[in-house]
Amino acid sequence: METETFIRPNNKSKKKQRSPLLTFLFLFTVILLFFYFKNFISPSLLPLSKKSIPIIPRPQQCNPTNHLQGTFMWYAPHSGFSNQLAEFKNAILMAEILNRTLIVPPVLDHHAVALGSCPKFRVLESNELRYLVWNHSIQLLRDCRYVSMADIVDFSPLASYSTVRFIDFRAFVSSWCGVNLDVICSKDQNIPSPLHESLRQCGSLLSGYYGSFSGCLSALKEDCRTTVWTYKKDDEDGVLDSFQPDDQLRKKKKISFIRRRKDVYKALGPGSAAESATVLAFGSLFTAPYKGSESHIDIHEAPNDPIVQTLIKKIEFLPFVPKIINAGKKFALQTIKGPFLCAQLRLLDGQFKNHHKATFLGLKQKIESLRQTGQKQIHVFVMTDLPMANWTGSYLGTLAKDSDAFKLFVIREEDDLVQETAKEVMAAGHGLKLGSVSQNLAGISKHHHPESLTDVLLYIEEVVCSCASLGFVGTAGSTIAESIELMRKHDICSG
Repeated sequence: METETFIRPNNKSKKKQRSPLLTFLFLFTVILLFFYFKNFISPSLLPLSKKSIPIIPRPQQCNPTNHLQGTFMWYAPHSGFSNQLAEFKNAILMAEILNRTLIVPPVLDHHAVALGSCPKFRVLESNELRYLVWNHSIQLLRDCRYVSMADIVDFSPLASYSTVRFIDFRAFVSSWCGVNLDVICSKDQNIPSPLHESLRQCGSLLSGYYGSFSGCLSALKEDCRTTVWTYKKDDEDGVLDSFQPDDQLRKKKKISFIRRRKDVYKALGPGSAAESATVLAFGSLFTAPYKGSESHIDIHEAPNDPIVQTLIKKIEFLPFVPKIINAGKKFALQTIKGPFLCAQLRLLDGQFKNHHKATFLGLKQKIESLRQTGQKQIHVFVMTDLPMANWTGSYLGTLAKDSDAFKLFVIREEDDLVQETAKEVMAAGHGLKLGSVSQNLAGISKHHHPESLTDVLLYIEEVVCSCASLGFVGTAGSTIAESIELMRKHDICSG
């Protein structure tokens, strides 16, 4: 018997009839999705559509009655911690050059926000990137997992070398947006409606979806596809950068971008349209050498500005806060107890997952050279994203089996050392002590749930590797390896 079609009386046409079961499943799915989005996804965290953004009158944040005094600089960090730290250093430099108070961001979850590829000219628009960062920052607050960059990195020594001023992102948002963030940290995912709408509106404004407002907000559109920022290189201001999209890329991707070198002080400092803005909002501030140029920022020296020149040297290395450094030293001294080699092996993430053999080659060569010195048992601290359960069949598995010749050490997230350090870092609350806006004035309290401790494992591992007296083997191209090499160069394990 045919159940899916029927014959009209005139026998001229046939039409499919929906099965009652399919209709029920469709309606059930729609209802399920409705309740899921209503109860588990906050509208404030949904991406904004350009079509959904209305043209608004001058926002309340731009009114003279706003009690937050001064001029500020915000930017959109992204990717992993090492990239975020590199951007933070660039942000400090830009804030010094432009004489603005730097809004210190949280440490974002690993790759929670991704920029894209500058060499391929495929990156997010600056307003989209800023809004993703805003959303994730609010999510961290909601989950009670918010940790400021100032809680992890010690930049207090900069105070005597620069005039950079800092304010915590939470304190800025609370004051500029006129909201009380004290109620946002909750395992209950519901944000009160007035707060929810205020955060959404303020985040949209700060991200640049409404555009810029004279004397209030300058939301920059410049990114690595169009601009290489310079400083006091008058002969380069406005000229074409040496790296441009090639003909093949232009035709294949229909790219029309032209990269120019711009003096950041002339473009955004005194006398510019951005000078009067209370908030200057950059997009990404990440840069890297590429084909004889820099992807976005080319400020490596400032011989005509002694303060900036000194600052460039000082921000080359910003250490972790003492609690993290002490934890790494403690593991090296009390657990490993002797000379050891550190192996930082990035095997699962991004470009590294297809280069296991090349990654292990450097370790094998270092191990062989140490064995030739006649050491009976070599201690190796292993820092890797490859779970121990998957070591079998790899070079790490081979080392682990030969317990007479090698003793391997690892730190786990659940280890007491890691958990206690995380509690101490969150309790210290260095971020909320920044600037002149106190946490009480901003309506912020330090609320953390026991199960919402920040992940400090990576930072402790980096410190341990910096203490490896038998040497360090890192993954080529990894920014984590570069960070460890920098720590070893500055000998943070001494003392």
